[in-house]
Amino acid sequence: MQDLKILAIQSDLHWENPVKNRDDFEKKIEDNFNSHHLIILPETFTTGFPVNPGSFAETTEGPTIKWMRKLSSGYNAVITGTILIQGKTGYANTLIWMQPDGEYDLYEKRHVFTMGGEHKNITPGKSKLIVDLFGWKICPMICYDLRFPVWNKNTYKNNSFEYDLAIFVANWPAVRSYPWKTLLLARAIENQAYIVGVNRVGEDNSGINYSGDSVIVDPRGNIISQASANCNQVLSTSLSYDDLQNFRRNFNVGPDWDSFTIH
Repeated sequence: MQDLKILAIQSDLHWENPVKNRDDFEKKIEDNFNSHHLIILPETFTTGFPVNPGSFAETTEGPTIKWMRKLSSGYNAVITGTILIQGKTGYANTLIWMQPDGEYDLYEKRHVFTMGGEHKNITPGKSKLIVDLFGWKICPMICYDLRFPVWNKNTYKNNSFEYDLAIFVANWPAVRSYPWKTLLLARAIENQAYIVGVNRVGEDNSGINYSGDSVIVDPRGNIISQASANCNQVLSTSLSYDDLQNFRRNFNVGPDWDSFTIH
């Protein structure tokens, strides 16, 4: 299995300005792309969080999906991040997993942030998403999902792990940076998987600060790459599939995990 080359972009966001945000991310990708397989953007990367979905939600035929399709095809890389999507039953904080062939998968944020009022406008998702990229099984999740270990718990069935890499894209405030950093390490260790956390920086229109603290963690809980706090920065890392398999083979706790069902 080939290694997976990741470009993770920690960036300040222009409040409620999709055009400017798309332009900025396009420039950052152009300046830093080096045959990466996967490009990861933060949560609600076109607007910041939270915003009025009535004003900023798009459809799957909207400008951001088209923009992601163009970039993914042009760079021959998967690109992912979340925007607000309007569906048949309301609005969802939706991760788009855009592939170079123009096909895409969607994951709707399962755990909406009630303390921040997200539940008033955003409908929670119901299904986990596992995608395949060059044989890697990848589970993308969104911000507040990180606090719910049952939801993002890996499983082990028929001598196989459900996922090899979990991704958390976020608008996670600086005041809670310690839980962000600690939980990302914990998720790697307890799930025997690589973890990538991509958070924004800067200050939003409500005066909330974001320190970023984006990080890539190996399945042992060791930090492979970490962004400096409070600055625009990209992380470029190659993840070793052989190292993951060797670790799991030598210390496989998967068969001893409890089985469970989520309702």
